[in-house]
Amino acid sequence: MTTRGSLALRASVTGMDLRIFTEPQQGASYDDLLTVARAAEDSGFDAFFRSDHYLVMGSGDGLPGPTDAWTSLAGLARDTSRIRLGTLVSPGTFRWPGVLAVQVAQVDQMSNGRVELGLGAGWYEEEHAAYGIDFPAIGERFDRYAEQLELITGLWDTPVGERYSFTGTHYTVTDSPGLPKPFQRPHPPIIVGGSGKRRTPQLAARFADEFNANFTGPDDTRVLFDRVRAACTDIGRDPDSLRLSNALVVCCGRDDAEVAERADAIGRDPAALRENGIAGTPAECVDTLGRFAEAGSQRMYLQLLDLSDLDQIELVGAEVAPQLG
Repeated sequence: MTTRGSLALRASVTGMDLRIFTEPQQGASYDDLLTVARAAEDSGFDAFFRSDHYLVMGSGDGLPGPTDAWTSLAGLARDTSRIRLGTLVSPGTFRWPGVLAVQVAQVDQMSNGRVELGLGAGWYEEEHAAYGIDFPAIGERFDRYAEQLELITGLWDTPVGERYSFTGTHYTVTDSPGLPKPFQRPHPPIIVGGSGKRRTPQLAARFADEFNANFTGPDDTRVLFDRVRAACTDIGRDPDSLRLSNALVVCCGRDDAEVAERADAIGRDPAALRENGIAGTPAECVDTLGRFAEAGSQRMYLQLLDLSDLDQIELVGAEVAPQLG
């Protein structure tokens, strides 16, 4: 039976959009990603996002091996037609910012303006060691990250025919034409996320179109959102101009038995998933989304850990998403 409290939560979640978020480093080919992206597109989801990692995490062999995020998104830009595409998030340690600006702009052109760039400072030291990528100390990574955000947006926003120069501690750009230009104007949306108390909200306020609170509960989400909205106010930016989002594991089933089966397939406990993810029956998932909406969340990235489970994508698209308005 639906309770009065449940109805109130469902009312509060109206307007939240859902995105599929994948972790291909755990083991996925390009064809696997394309199958999931097309299923998400066919099921009405707003976007297909992927992590940007080169090494499997936890148990498993990661076969067939990692796929490069922006190479695979370029393919998806041509092999899908409607769904938005992006990273959550690309580590700034992986690419020179000028090169990343060119890559993202080109994929944005290839998709007719469906690309978003999630960018972070980088954190997974083991993958850097495994692939020969420099991994500076956290302070330097954040210093580089701040310069990268300024440099990438500066390149994109430079008018055609003009030149862009930038001199920072870690990067210098001299008389760049800032080409190619993205399809979207002024540029593809930029996503900044994390739980940092000072620099993360400041960078989000300065450069981001969206702030993502990943893998936090509603109470912690509210704290993070309040912090980044305050950072917007501090620099004279309208806090309402920044979209607020979350990312959590999804485990939705038609009944308790199906929820348990899906939880077992990804090596998780159903009770823990209900506590820390978007899990349970469609009604339970809607109620959980409602609690995040009440905390200020406008978008949820559903982390799909079993990429073979297309039925779950269809279930959430058919029975959860329509209740979000």
